[in-house]
Amino acid sequence: MKKQIRLAVNGFEYDLLVKPHWTLLQVLRDEIGHTGTKEGCGKGECGACTVIIDGEAVLACLTLAFQAQGKSILTIEGLVREGRLDSLQEAFVKHGAIQCGYCTPGMIMTSKAFLSKKPHPTEAEIKKALSGNLCRCTGYVKIIEAVRKASMTETGK
Repeated sequence: MKKQIRLAVNGFEYDLLVKPHWTLLQVLRDEIGHTGTKEGCGKGECGACTVIIDGEAVLACLTLAFQAQGKSILTIEGLVREGRLDSLQEAFVKHGAIQCGYCTPGMIMTSKAFLSKKPHPTEAEIKKALSGNLCRCTGYVKIIEAVRKASMTETGK
């Protein structure tokens, strides 16, 4: 049986009828249409489904939609402002940190949450922050470089 919930996603409110077992990932993709959030493993092991909830990087495949009620959810689509990419998104493009692109939204959302708490990270801190995100196309060098450059751009360092 479906129940009514209200989710705040990227600054917009959505009233939805969902089944109690539906994950936030399912609801974002199938009910709201935010397909930028990817399903990789469905088990919380790859990080492709990472979104930001109340400032924290969260795996949407392990979060029930009901658990996100009353919280602010930010997806990769929500980073674009007035038609402009977020500086972190721009850094990923500029530094070639995207290959097939499947892991990119999760990498960016994890990095965004991380940089909001640690604006001047070391390379080791960036590596640790991204350790829950898997990429099968790269050696992570360009991803780490993009996060480092974005942190320098944001802070003017």
